[in-house]
Amino acid sequence: MRYIKAADVLPEELLREVQRYADGAYLYIPRVSENRLSWGDRTRSKEETARRNRDIYARFQAGEGPRELAGAYFLTEKTVRRIILAQRKARGGGDGGGE
Repeated sequence: MRYIKAADVLPEELLREVQRYADGAYLYIPRVSENRLSWGDRTRSKEETARRNRDIYARFQAGEGPRELAGAYFLTEKTVRRIILAQRKARGGGDGGGE
């Protein structure tokens, strides 16, 4: 999010009206709901995280343990176990008990 000068975008009359309520204060104006972006939509973060999680699951299926995967991806074991469980569920693999 970046700041813009209200005087540069608002008509003078509207600016004076806003100043009556928030003179000199920082004011957050939320996006219109139709214009909101989900997390990761502006960058490739969502895609990169999904790819990483698929890789973790593939390596787990190939025999690597959560401890080794946690070290390889700089995550906690608990996070790796959550990723494995979520990937298993996404692929229809049951409740994930037993790792």
